Amino acid sequence: MIRSFLPSVRRARLQVPAPIMLLIGMFTLHTGSALAVTAFAQASPATITWLRLTWAALLLLALGGRSLWRAVREATWRQRVSVVILGTASAGMMMFYSEATARIELGTATAIEFLGTLVVAVAAMRRRRELVWIAAAVAGVLCLTRPWEGDLDLLGVGFALAGAVCVVFYIVLTQKVGAGFGAVHGLALTMAVGSLVTAPFGAPGAFAAPDPGLILFTLLIALLFPMVPFLLEMIALQRMTRTAYSTFSSMEPGVALVMGLVVIGQAPAALQIVGMALVVVAGIGATRGERSGRPAVPEVVRERGRGVAAEETGRAGQGGRTVVPVREPGDHAGPAGPAGPGERAGGRAEEPGPAPAGTAAAPGRAA
Repeated sequence: MIRSFLPSVRRARLQVPAPIMLLIGMFTLHTGSALAVTAFAQASPATITWLRLTWAALLLLALGGRSLWRAVREATWRQRVSVVILGTASAGMMMFYSEATARIELGTATAIEFLGTLVVAVAAMRRRRELVWIAAAVAGVLCLTRPWEGDLDLLGVGFALAGAVCVVFYIVLTQKVGAGFGAVHGLALTMAVGSLVTAPFGAPGAFAAPDPGLILFTLLIALLFPMVPFLLEMIALQRMTRTAYSTFSSMEPGVALVMGLVVIGQAPAALQIVGMALVVVAGIGATRGERSGRPAVPEVVRERGRGVAAEETGRAGQGGRTVVPVREPGDHAGPAGPAGPGERAGGRAEEPGPAPAGTAAAPGRAA
């Protein structure tokens, strides 16, 4: 079954349009995030996050098989360090996002964390007129949080802002560090690092009062997020232009609002709907400023990916390894992203410079 997984992924890559994959990943991710909120009544957000990361790491390590450990042995120390950095950033995004959604609405937390992506996207353009999108997003967040009403959960907003900061660091680090791991391998290692990083915060609660039902429930959540969305995103990134990917990614706060309403009944007020629209429009406006028709993953990277695909199915010997960009948070993750894969800058992935060996291979989703 494990051996048939990678060929199945490649068949899906050929049959399902990339935008559909990205949308499925978004809805899956925020369904998982919404279900995680329902579990906070039984365990702390830190414990739920650790269990999700641990399940994802175990499943992906099993899928990686022997080729994963061979890739680790053959990797340079820089590549290994890059995975540790991306895993730590992804863990921070997921932990802060979980703490935020335990206190404020799912859509609001996603919109606040999305500010990190938007800031990096606008900063990369280096045009003052693009600051209008930051202003629009801030106005949208104010409409979502409505601080003038006096019942704002400052701690929840603080956690969401901390997640936004993690997103910024995640994007910058991903753009500067190259990695030679394949998509599944990079994601597996990143989730493993994330599990280790969050263990001091989440493991004590899980072992103090073990609940088999809750543990199995977190397995379902782990499949919905982070495992499935990150894998779908990695595949979609190889077939979409940067502008198209950026535009679709900007819809994520809106998707989070919808899933918060459908899954856990978080009905937004009229002003909050206006605020969410402002955040989504700001994201689309900022990312449309980059009109490149280039794919999110450079052609040379995709060629390397074909080599490792052949190796993993036994059809080739020592092919190159897939290097895929990641999405960014909330993930708020995102191995990265993320997400972790290429780099998230308002959904935009940037080509690596001459120094890195390639684009970082880890999920980059912030949720």
